[in-house]
Amino acid sequence: MSGFVRGVYIVWWRDVIRYWRDRTRVAASLAQPLLYLVIFGSGLSASLGAGFAGGTGVSYTQFMYPGIVSMSVLFTSIFAAMGIVWDREFGFMKELLVAPIDRSAIAVGKALGGATQAMFQAAILLLLAPFIGVTITFVSAVLLLVFMAALAFGLSSLGVAIAARMRSMQGFQMVMNFLMMPMFFLSGALFPLVGLPVWMTVLTRLDPASYGIDPIRRTLLGAPAERLALTLFGETVPMALEVAIIVLFGVVMLSIAAVNFQKRD
Repeated sequence: MSGFVRGVYIVWWRDVIRYWRDRTRVAASLAQPLLYLVIFGSGLSASLGAGFAGGTGVSYTQFMYPGIVSMSVLFTSIFAAMGIVWDREFGFMKELLVAPIDRSAIAVGKALGGATQAMFQAAILLLLAPFIGVTITFVSAVLLLVFMAALAFGLSSLGVAIAARMRSMQGFQMVMNFLMMPMFFLSGALFPLVGLPVWMTVLTRLDPASYGIDPIRRTLLGAPAERLALTLFGETVPMALEVAIIVLFGVVMLSIAAVNFQKRD
């Protein structure tokens, strides 16, 4: 067990150091969420006004803000798994696979490394809350960290599970782009998940990101967001259940990733 934990720590710490030293990557990964927030938020907020979401009094920029924070978590956590493909192409993954540690430690370390990077990115975006007109208290900040950690873990595990079977950077990017954009648009980051067609309602409820973004929005926006909360069978989904769903999804994906790493390369 000590060897497993040490292996997880080394893999996690290496990914964190690589991420922190690449300042250009940190800045670039913040550009896309800010672009969405400024252009979509400002443009559509002026067009739709405060009544776009059933008269909740929430502007579109305020509604979109939790979705942009979650967008940073989604993109950063999944694309962090690209390091697995990179390490495979340049030979470092072979050294990890022959190291005297359980190969599942590589999967766990990579997933935790991606989740840590995603949480750091999202935490930076939380500093914009006062400029959006959103108030964050100490209690809500703690809850947000928990919800962001759950979402980052689930999505990072998904990225690791896919990257463990990929052999080229180009293939990984194509699969991720094909998977991430529908996941993002169906998650409720850009529009409320109420009053949708039946087929679209089903897809949004099957999207794991929906269960990570909803508690973040409800925590950031408070009571007005409760009218826009995610529902199943006509009942509002408790935030604790949403966290449990996304964590369970992450555990399943991480198990698949661990199995993939156990297979000989």
